[in-house]
Amino acid sequence: MVSIENITVEFGGFTLLDRISFVLNKKERVALVGKNGAGKSTLLKIMAGLQQPTHGNISYPREVSVGYLPQQMKLNDQGTVKEEASKAFDHLQKMEKELEELHREMAERTDYESGAYHAIIERATDLQELLQMSGIHNFEAEVEKTLMGLGFLRSDFDRPTREFSGGWRMRIELAKILLQAPDVLLLDEPTNHLDIESIQWLENFLATHANAVMLVSHDRAFLDAVTNRTIEILLGSIHDYKVNYSKYVILRQERREQQLRAYENQQKQIKDTEDFIERFRYKATKSNQVQSRIKQLEKIDRIEVDEVDTSRLNLKFPPAPRSGTYPVIMEDVQKKYGDHLVFQDVTLTIERGEKIAFVGKNGEGKSTLVKCIMQEIDHEGRLTLGHNVKIGYFAQNQAQLLDENLSVFETIDDVAVGDIRTKIRDILGAFMFGGEASEKKVKVLSGGERSRLAMIRLLLEPVNLLILDEPTNHLDLASKDVLKKAIREFDGTAIIVSHDRDFLDGLVNKVYEFGGGKVTEHIGGIYDYLSAKKLDNLQQLELSKSPATTGRNTSSPEKEEKPNKREEVANEAAGQKLSYQEQKELNRRQRRLEKQIEEAESEIETLETTLAAMEEELATPEGATNTTMIQNYLEIKKKLDRIMNNWERFTLELEEFTR
Repeated sequence: MVSIENITVEFGGFTLLDRISFVLNKKERVALVGKNGAGKSTLLKIMAGLQQPTHGNISYPREVSVGYLPQQMKLNDQGTVKEEASKAFDHLQKMEKELEELHREMAERTDYESGAYHAIIERATDLQELLQMSGIHNFEAEVEKTLMGLGFLRSDFDRPTREFSGGWRMRIELAKILLQAPDVLLLDEPTNHLDIESIQWLENFLATHANAVMLVSHDRAFLDAVTNRTIEILLGSIHDYKVNYSKYVILRQERREQQLRAYENQQKQIKDTEDFIERFRYKATKSNQVQSRIKQLEKIDRIEVDEVDTSRLNLKFPPAPRSGTYPVIMEDVQKKYGDHLVFQDVTLTIERGEKIAFVGKNGEGKSTLVKCIMQEIDHEGRLTLGHNVKIGYFAQNQAQLLDENLSVFETIDDVAVGDIRTKIRDILGAFMFGGEASEKKVKVLSGGERSRLAMIRLLLEPVNLLILDEPTNHLDLASKDVLKKAIREFDGTAIIVSHDRDFLDGLVNKVYEFGGGKVTEHIGGIYDYLSAKKLDNLQQLELSKSPATTGRNTSSPEKEEKPNKREEVANEAAGQKLSYQEQKELNRRQRRLEKQIEEAESEIETLETTLAAMEEELATPEGATNTTMIQNYLEIKKKLDRIMNNWERFTLELEEFTR
C-alpha cells in the first residue's frame, strides 16, 4: 500500500535518516521503535505528507487514504464533543447533499437521451453505491460507540469541547481519525492521553478494525497486543522484523549474537590465510598456493556487524534523606469543585519505601489528590505529611513548561545552585546531552528529549518522596526501562500516576483505583489489580442477572421471578414500586432484548466474514469487472447496515431499560 524508497533526511550536516526503504502492506500493524530523536516522528510526518525528505520519495496508490495523529496538535474549541467527532463524516454528508441535488435535477430535466443526462445518472449511481458502502445512515451510532470506547460519557456528547482538557480533546481528534476509517493509520504516541480501560478498547479496535497501521508508542503491552511487525530506526538505518515488539527484542539479540560469532569466525579465517601468505610469500615451492590464497582472500564477502547505539541514559536518583515511617497519612479526605464531588472519604496510609500506583479514568481525581499532597489546593479532611518529608514532583506537562528559547545547558544552569553547578556537564552527559547536544535549543528537542531534560531538574535536589505524574509520556522504551530501574532502586517512597501497565508491572506493590468519587486500595501489582477488577466485574454482572430467591413461590408450577432488594429500593425511590407480575414482564422484555442482541451479533459476524471474502475477490481484476458480484456485495452491505442499526437500537434500548 505504501512504498518508502531511499528516504534520506538531513539537518545541516547531520543525517537523521539515511536511504531507508520499506513497504507497508495491507493488514500490517507496524511498531516503529527507536530512541528519542532517532527520527520516528519525522518518518510519520513524511508518510503523512506533512514534511518532505531531503532525498527519496514515498508512493501511495491513488485511492489510498491516510489518517495521522501527531503527539501535539492545535485543537478546535468550536462545537460540542459529538459535533466535532461527527466531522469525520463531513465528506459523506457532502456526497449525500450532492446526490439530493442530482435527483432534483433529474426530476426537472426532460432531455432523457442526451449525454449530459446520462452523465448525471452515472454520477448519481456512483454516489449511491459509495454511500451504501460507507454506512452513511449508521454514522451517529458509530460516533457514539467510538466516543464511549475512548472514555466519554453519554452526558459529555453535548458539552462544548472547550470545557475539556487538552488530553480529552486529543481523544476527540483520535475518535475522528478512527471514524474516518482511513486505509493507513499513522499514530504517534496515541496512548499518552488514555487511561487503562481506553487503551484496552483501542487495542481491540486496532486489532480487529484497522487496515494498515504504523504507530509509535512507549507502551510495550500495547505494542504486543496490536502489532505484528516491528521496524527499528537505529543510527539512521532501519531493521525490519516480522514480529511484535517482545519477539523483536529477542530476535534482535539473537541476530547480533549470530553476527558476532560469524564475524569472529571469519576474522580467524582471514588471519590464518594472511599468516599463510606472509609465511610462504617468498618460497618458490609455495607460490601457487600463495596466489590461490590471495585470490581466496579477495573473494571473501566481509561480514559486517550491525552498529549499536552505545549512548545510554544513566539515571540514578540521589540517596533519599530518611523520612518518618509514614510519609503520607490521609483520613476522610474530600475534594469538591462547587457542586462537583471529585472524591470523598479517602483514608490511606503510605509507608516509607513503598512504591504505589494511582490508576483510573482521566478526570477521576488522580492528579487532584497529588495536588492535595503537594499542598497546592485546599481540601476537607486530614492529610498529614510525615517527619522530614521532601517531595520531588514531576508533572505530566512538565516538559511543555520549559522555556523553548533556552539551550539545554541554560535550562539546567538556571535552576542549579551551589556545587551542583560544577557538575552540570557531567549530568547532561549521563542523560545523553553531552557535547554539542547541550547547546541545542529546547524548541528543537523531541518530546522524549524534553521529558529527559525535565527529569534532570528533578534530580538536582535529594528527595525522599517522589511523585511522578505520567512520567513515561514521550519516553522511548529504552529510557522507560532505565527510569523503571532507577525508581525500583530508589530508597525513598514513590507515588506513580500512570496508565502504562508494562511500566508499573514489577515496580509497584499497591494500587489505588480512582473512580465514582472513591479511592479503592488493591494490594499487589498492577496485573493483580487488573485481574481482580475483571473478576469483580464478572461477579457483579452475574449478581445483576440473578433473580432473587427470597420469598419465591416454589409451589407454583410457573416460577415467579421476584425483583431483588436493590430493584425494589430503586423503584420505591422513583415512586413506582412494581408488582411481581409487572416485574416479571419487565424481566421477559429484558431477556428478549438480550436474545435479539445475541442473534444480531451472530448474523453481523457471518455477514462481515462473507463481505471480507468478497472484498478479496473484488480486489482482483476479474472481480472488479464482475457486476453481479458487485451488486451482491452492495445488497449484503445494505443488509449488514440494517442489522447493525437494529443491534444499536436493541443495545440502546437495553441500556436505557436496565439503567
